[in-house]
Amino acid sequence: MRVFTDDTGTPRSTPMLDEHGHPVYNPEAEAARDELIEKLCAMPPIMSALDALLEHFGHDNVAEVTGRTKRLITTCDGRQKLESRSARTSQAEAAAFMAGRKRMLVFSDAGGTGRSYHASLDVVNQEQRVHLLLEPGWRADRAIQGLGRTHRTHQATTPLFRPVTTDCKGELRFTSTIARRLDSLGALTRGQRQTGGQGLFDPADNLESEYACAALLSWFDLLATGKLSSTTLDDFQHRTGLELVDKDGVLKDEMPPIQRWLNRILALPIALQNSIFEEFLALIETRVSAARDAGRLDVGVETILVDQATLVDDVVLRTDPLTGATSHLLTIEIARRRNPVSLERILRIADGDASAIFMVNRKSGKSALRTRARALMEEKEGTPIPRVEMMRPTRNEYMREDDLYESSWEEVDRENFSITWAAEVETTSQIVDSETIRLATGLLLPIWSALPSDHLAVNRIVDGEGQSWLGRLVFDDHVPQLFTKLGIDPADALPADAVVKAVAAGRSIDISRPFPLTIKRSIVNGSARVELVGCPVDRLPWLKSIGCFTEVIQYRTRVFVPTASVEAILAQILSRSD
Repeated sequence: MRVFTDDTGTPRSTPMLDEHGHPVYNPEAEAARDELIEKLCAMPPIMSALDALLEHFGHDNVAEVTGRTKRLITTCDGRQKLESRSARTSQAEAAAFMAGRKRMLVFSDAGGTGRSYHASLDVVNQEQRVHLLLEPGWRADRAIQGLGRTHRTHQATTPLFRPVTTDCKGELRFTSTIARRLDSLGALTRGQRQTGGQGLFDPADNLESEYACAALLSWFDLLATGKLSSTTLDDFQHRTGLELVDKDGVLKDEMPPIQRWLNRILALPIALQNSIFEEFLALIETRVSAARDAGRLDVGVETILVDQATLVDDVVLRTDPLTGATSHLLTIEIARRRNPVSLERILRIADGDASAIFMVNRKSGKSALRTRARALMEEKEGTPIPRVEMMRPTRNEYMREDDLYESSWEEVDRENFSITWAAEVETTSQIVDSETIRLATGLLLPIWSALPSDHLAVNRIVDGEGQSWLGRLVFDDHVPQLFTKLGIDPADALPADAVVKAVAAGRSIDISRPFPLTIKRSIVNGSARVELVGCPVDRLPWLKSIGCFTEVIQYRTRVFVPTASVEAILAQILSRSD
């Protein structure tokens, strides 16, 4: 290129030509180009995912239902030949998979239109499908449509969905779009967001949720104060073209939306992408964990699988005057057997994770597999908080590394871990947990404000016989308050033990039978007591006859229930009709 100066004094460049008008090429650039071509041609070709699957497993074992009309296949003698395909070929391949003659099925957008690949009760192949979502692309609606091909009604088993991504964090942008679209389907599935999302994504996977938007603002603040290790404010603005500060160097009031921020991140080098995403995901995980611990995390419908469920009581909370639709509070006794993770499975997990460490608690003798978990982050200082995941036979726990070092967990070898884990599995597999739960079901919208606000999850109880109940869990200490808000006397519908639990949790209960009074927990001389407030004077002898006692405090007679017999005395009060 030849550099010259125009009329305004600005240096510009133009292609250099020789005396005959032919362009002049840079010999160093030509040599670099030829060297690069030689190097690329010497490297092995990168196969597409479809061809790699066919070559690895063989076209006799993989059913291909795509839109391509020709493909190269490898014959038994190692030679390749060109095979022509038609629409009828795809139908035969799909039939072979549903009949069980081919164990694997690969289908694309073009091959998934109008077809069903679920474990139908009408086909031979009723094995559980493991649906690997590969290269979902930008069209979330097409990905959702593809997921629906393997999950339909009249099926023997539900599929397992497995999104496949590489180590490039930028790919989370694509799966996030699908997660957001699946969450938005809740309005179309009668509030059962698991019907749309299939429970496929964790709330932290949705990079466009309210938690992600709030985390992005925290990320901008940490970036402006120079507390991030991944990049600086000037470098980030230069690389992405986003203007985050005004002329005075102060963050703008209107920051870029998260969609634009995510798109600009994709243009950065891979290492820088991963560093920024690690910090961003840590901020999201911090907010999601806080919401989950507080019971405010809305995760749609959670299915509770139990071995046996018995309906004990059904209380009508409200009847709609126009439609006659009813709201109910169900009391259900459930029993479920613990299903611990087998030793073989946990060892496979340990072998596939380089960060896995075998642990045993020296006090309790329990075992756990320690793996690295996504870190949290201090929102003010930007300091990462390392965490570990402790995989137990019946549950998973998250611990901060500092708390782990101060605990009784210690590393052991594989043999001792295997002995401890196998013994714990054998013990826990024989335990059956029984409990009584209460479920608000039916027409919930009119009574939604009366339901407890600190537990928003919607649950579906499914027993071994296929019976199911859908609604919101109501804990014992919330039941009296719910009845009071709906104008129902707790004495008419609550057993004494439920009243005791509610009072122990610090809630006051107003009853009108056998006479108006309030049952609450009071602190007298530093000790907690159960007090009956508002008792009529003429009923004091009867209350004292069943075990209550009185004290005159500040010239006022107060009635208390002995702690040792509180449940029996309250049962007598609630059962009396006059």
